[in-house]
Amino acid sequence: MKKGLVWFKNDLRLHDNEALCQAIANCDELIFCYCVEKSLFKDLKLGFKKSGINRFKFLEESVNNLKFKLEGLDGHLLISEITASEFIPEIVNRYDITEIFGECEYGYEELQLVNSVQKKLPKVQFNFYWGKTLYHIDDIPFKISEIPLTSKAYRIPASKESSPRIPFQAPSILKSIPNISSTDFPSYADFGFSKAEYDNASVFVKGGEDNGLERLQYYTFNSELLTGYRWTRNKSLGLDYSSKFSPYLALGCLSPREIYSAVIKYEEQIKKNQSTWWIVFELVWRDYFTFKGMRFGDMIFKTEGFKKKKVEFENNIKLFKRWCEGQTGIPFIDAHMRQLNETGYMSNRGRVNCASYFVHDLNIDWTWGAAYFESRLIDYDVSANWLNWHVQAYEIYYTNPVHQSNKYKAQEYIRLWIPELKDKNDVEVLIPWEFEIESYSKPIEIYKKWTRAINLIKKLEIE
Repeated sequence: MKKGLVWFKNDLRLHDNEALCQAIANCDELIFCYCVEKSLFKDLKLGFKKSGINRFKFLEESVNNLKFKLEGLDGHLLISEITASEFIPEIVNRYDITEIFGECEYGYEELQLVNSVQKKLPKVQFNFYWGKTLYHIDDIPFKISEIPLTSKAYRIPASKESSPRIPFQAPSILKSIPNISSTDFPSYADFGFSKAEYDNASVFVKGGEDNGLERLQYYTFNSELLTGYRWTRNKSLGLDYSSKFSPYLALGCLSPREIYSAVIKYEEQIKKNQSTWWIVFELVWRDYFTFKGMRFGDMIFKTEGFKKKKVEFENNIKLFKRWCEGQTGIPFIDAHMRQLNETGYMSNRGRVNCASYFVHDLNIDWTWGAAYFESRLIDYDVSANWLNWHVQAYEIYYTNPVHQSNKYKAQEYIRLWIPELKDKNDVEVLIPWEFEIESYSKPIEIYKKWTRAINLIKKLEIE
């Protein structure tokens, strides 16, 4: 009898899961497991955890939903707070497992974990399948070592020469080994969080495959919000200005190919326009960062980056803390940082502005900011996060947060997240330092390059 182990990692779904489907097809009986790695929640020297409470809670919701769905097919999920390099060999030996099935990893730390498990189980056959990206790694017209340095040089050939594969259907049977019961997700206390932190965590969206699929259905066919995505995606207020697929993509609760399939059906049945093109473009961009991150490995975590640039950062720890806490005195920055801290989410527009201000105005090592985003973002994706920060530090022009707050009419958003400014008018809320507002932080500095943007806002008051 052939016994297999399905090792879930960042593929917390039943739909479009090739590893799961192959395990069912090739084994007589299966065990299903997920390991919560304590290393993900270790304390960093910068003064915060590698992953914060919102990421923990979103992960808990996602893993528990996976367990619920497996149990609905008479399966189970063994959840352990013991590292996979210890727990998986234990399970293999206890149940005489001969093969392990899972999704391919690509991140530096994740690959190290997989390698450590493989070294301890030399007689076990490992079967890993690619499921991270829209285009399969075997279908793109580049070797990983030759991934271009610019997104355009990747995107155009990849889009012309690659096509997304058809998603795998969610299984209807699991072949689960009988008499094995699921185990509970470990307590927040096991990872150094307090009850108050856990109870007060207010995650932006609920985790899990069911919620991811529901969001996909809502944003496309139920609401037809997808039709306007191209023109609303740069806003910051609310849920519906953008898809909010990213948290579900990050943990594999949603497959990019499932999203693509829904978009194609939407184009056929509802509307094909710039918005439907743009959301596929975003998935291809996500692919690009994944493959580029694979090319450069742990270089993407270093201050000099993969281009080995030498920059002297000031690294003022007091300014770093003010940025983290949303106390810079610049409303557009502070509102986004406060939302990030409370909910684990921030809009794309917020990320661009907060990173640009961090690097070019505060002159702090960009890897500090990237690490803080990693700690807080429920849609944290290793390649996208670190390479986007690298882009902000070394590859694109400065983004003016004062101009951007006016351009995107951020007054209501700022009032929501900065209660000190909730009763201020549309001019005061954007440039409070120009008025005597004692309740809100004074800016760290007002830069001359903001003068034109400030004057444009002042004209709103005259008009």
